[in-house]
Amino acid sequence: MSTINRVDLNSKQIEELKSIFGARFTTNESVLVQHSRDESAFPPVLPSAVIYPHNTEEVSKILSYCNQNLIPVVAFGAGSSLEGHVLPLRGGISMNMTEMNKIIEISPADLVVRVEAGLTRVALNNRLASEGLFFSVDPGADATIGGMASTGAAGTTTVKYGSMRENVLALTAVLADGTIVKTGRPTRKLSAGYDLTRLLVGSEGTLAVITEITLRVFGIPEKMSAAIVRFETLADGVAAAAAIVQMGTNIARCEFLDAASVRNANKHSGLTLPEQPTLLFEFHGSPTNVESDAQSVAEIVAEFGGSNFEWTSDESARRKLWQARHDAYWSNIHIYPGKRIVSTDMAVPLSALAKAVEACNEILSTHDFPFSIFGHVADGNFHCLIITDPSNPNELTDIREITHSLASKIIAMNGTCTGEHGIGMGKIESLVEETGENAVALMRNIKNAMDPNGILNPGKVLA
Repeated sequence: MSTINRVDLNSKQIEELKSIFGARFTTNESVLVQHSRDESAFPPVLPSAVIYPHNTEEVSKILSYCNQNLIPVVAFGAGSSLEGHVLPLRGGISMNMTEMNKIIEISPADLVVRVEAGLTRVALNNRLASEGLFFSVDPGADATIGGMASTGAAGTTTVKYGSMRENVLALTAVLADGTIVKTGRPTRKLSAGYDLTRLLVGSEGTLAVITEITLRVFGIPEKMSAAIVRFETLADGVAAAAAIVQMGTNIARCEFLDAASVRNANKHSGLTLPEQPTLLFEFHGSPTNVESDAQSVAEIVAEFGGSNFEWTSDESARRKLWQARHDAYWSNIHIYPGKRIVSTDMAVPLSALAKAVEACNEILSTHDFPFSIFGHVADGNFHCLIITDPSNPNELTDIREITHSLASKIIAMNGTCTGEHGIGMGKIESLVEETGENAVALMRNIKNAMDPNGILNPGKVLA
């Protein structure tokens, strides 16, 4: 990791920004430390200062000032990203968006909501529930909506409802020079001009700072039920998941956990699940349809050696099961105290899924690092969690070589090095390998056109 060309604010700049933002501008050491890292295993990097804007106009003012003074800016949300997205590699300002957390407008008739970027996913759904609605993208962490848009987040419900790329309809964003732009419309169809919304979704804060987001929402299903089934081998479980999707079965979630993931979940969440490769399902719809969908899945998994298929519509049991799945990352932190986690995030076409998971398992098994494999296998996306000791930086170097070899294996299967986490600072080489030099050069041209001084989240996505 490089921190060359670091930019620290001089005394004049500190006084000027403090005069504008008062207590919402800080160089307090503890606050700087809070903004020096995310949930990745990368070593922390302190920003020079942190600013808490309250609206789009203030974001514009910050960026205009920083652009004129060549000060790097990194937008910061919940800090839950996994590829070093919010590390201020060149110092400068960390712009914390969490005080921009309003729900601006809910339109139940249109199934649309407009929110500020710092609102968290759980807070949004708590409010939507009173309207009989919910926002579907569920990455597990209680991330901010702006952060989820910036990384193109997805999660457990993608197979039915789609990722952020499908659910963001419109944006308000601020360019590097402070220009405010609005993209998209709150409509189901749009064919007017270049798709600037999709350009910014997943751009990881390198092209603009997103301040408002218009989202699709859905009616809360009449009925939800969960199911669980075990397999003798990793490959059998993943192959069963692929077959379920290929046959058009209506599932809302389909998650795979290897035996290590189940063991960690048992210890962390107080469960007593058999320590075998396991599929978890969730079904949404009418009571009749939910029961029919569960029966269809039971028949398919039996063909792949699935055993002890259990399903329940008990709400507390369903929530407990899925909370254990969402805690897969934290269960590793619990089991390995003092350690950090490197999380891969690969996706392949469904036809290659079983082979891809088995290949990654074989590669990881040749090394001494503890690991587990789980993921949203119904959409071809899975994760490998590898445990590293932060007191031994050589381990992180070795693990980065391993993850690069995993990504190369997946890219060779016509897959991608990231299905939802993004490139950040950890997968820049893999992006070149996946898309080719010409495509990366085009991305760099777009970056240079929108941010010619390179102040927005430098060192991410593009080298």
